[in-house]
Amino acid sequence: MFFIGAYSQENFKLPNHELMTLKNGLQIYLVQQDEVPLIHFRAVVPAGYKYDQKGKNGLSNIVANSISAGSKNYTKSEIEETLDYIGASLSTASGMESSIISSNFVSKDLETVLPILKDIILNPIFEEEEVNKLIQRVSIGIEQSKESPRAVIGNYFNKNLFKNHPYGNPASGDKESLNSIKTKDLKQFHKKHFIPNGSAIAIVGDFEKKKIKKLLNKNFKDWKKGKDIEFEAPKISPLESSKVLIVNKENARETTMLIGGLGVPRNTEDLISIQVINTILGGRFTSWLNDELRVNSGLTYGARSGFSSYKNGGSFSISTFTANQNSERTIDLALKTYNKLFNNEIDEALLESSKNYVKGQFPPRYETNSSIARFFTDSFVYNISLNYINEFSQKVNDIDINSTNKIVKNYFPKENLLYVFVGKAELIKPFASKYGEVQVVNIND
Repeated sequence: MFFIGAYSQENFKLPNHELMTLKNGLQIYLVQQDEVPLIHFRAVVPAGYKYDQKGKNGLSNIVANSISAGSKNYTKSEIEETLDYIGASLSTASGMESSIISSNFVSKDLETVLPILKDIILNPIFEEEEVNKLIQRVSIGIEQSKESPRAVIGNYFNKNLFKNHPYGNPASGDKESLNSIKTKDLKQFHKKHFIPNGSAIAIVGDFEKKKIKKLLNKNFKDWKKGKDIEFEAPKISPLESSKVLIVNKENARETTMLIGGLGVPRNTEDLISIQVINTILGGRFTSWLNDELRVNSGLTYGARSGFSSYKNGGSFSISTFTANQNSERTIDLALKTYNKLFNNEIDEALLESSKNYVKGQFPPRYETNSSIARFFTDSFVYNISLNYINEFSQKVNDIDINSTNKIVKNYFPKENLLYVFVGKAELIKPFASKYGEVQVVNIND
């Protein structure tokens, strides 16, 4: 079994595919997988929440979650009842860079589902009552999330790390910005951002290629090309000094924390090497951080580290939580463990273990139609080479001790870190200043 597993890791390849480009600029990836009679559809449009208008944070999220609530040719009830009857799923969401529309359905229902998907992408009506109900639900959800430090800490971290860059904006917005969003804003945003040029579709599953090409052309050829989307934003700059943000939650029994700095764009050439090194630090159960903070000291139930990477930048963070009385000890131990990277404490055996782990985790990430479709649309959005899959194992194999030291130095932030603590401020403030300049805010503000 070991040799079979090793063979599959080393020889895992990108599935055969065909790229179809319509005259309006829409790119469509077709990947035939005929093991089961199912199809996965995934579309990405340049309408992520980094494009939210100033003062209207959360707009793209409202748009993405409204398009399935009625369109020019289908009412909300017709969409729901038709898809439910045939057992098809439909999901719409807004990410940082793009809005995503995805659906799973049985192959024989392609001619039923595709016109619905086309209509909600091209012709949503944004009925005012539905929009207002959605805004109210999102607003209530934001208030409820304040009871969960782990649900909100990322927003505080991004806001203080990216400062006035759109990457620091909250995906769902806030109470004030949501109150400013009107139906006309949704229509304007949709008209500007839901355009074929800058969009891509990936279809993976059991289909007849000639037939599906004809159907795709029929449904999407009249999607009108728009003005190319330009993203203008200030330069992302690292912090000039270490900063501590304490988010006071008066009834907190734990301190939840993120510690980190700027990361890397998604298409960074050394991303695979970064992944291997982060696996050692905090990317698996047997990582340094989890060993020290959970297994050896019992300070937490889990400690991790990771990179969040976008098109124009990203972040790195160490994340964990602990009982109030253990906060300082946990932070200090996390920092001591992190510094092992900079003290060149990765040895050959540890590196080899991490490389094998990363290679072993790779094929399962692309076992499903949906994960394959996501790879193709991510490649489109982030300008990632389609050879990424084919070259993955070899690039992992090429990593040696000398290259790990270079990767740590170039990509893992060491100085001027950002510390965000959600917990009881009166218990954190006495020691917080040793990490950097301290600011205190209230979680209910």
